[in-house]
Amino acid sequence: MAYRLFTGADDRAFCERVSAALAEGYVLHGSPAASFNGSTVMVAQALVLPAAIASADAAVANAVDELDADEFGVAGAFEGHA
Repeated sequence: MAYRLFTGADDRAFCERVSAALAEGYVLHGSPAASFNGSTVMVAQALVLPAAIASADAAVANAVDELDADEFGVAGAFEGHA
């Protein structure tokens, strides 16, 4: 899976699950979320594989390259994009 979302109580087991995914090559995606349910702090953390990020970035770059800028009356508007 390219994307995983871990949720649970903010405890050692949660940290071990996230740490195991990091050891498998996943990277943190965004900030963790935390909430208090009255007795326990509940957390969530998204993780993604770096290849998935690179693939998505490449897809966006290709889509921009394929835009016909002349259709919008701004010739060369997308030349040299990042």
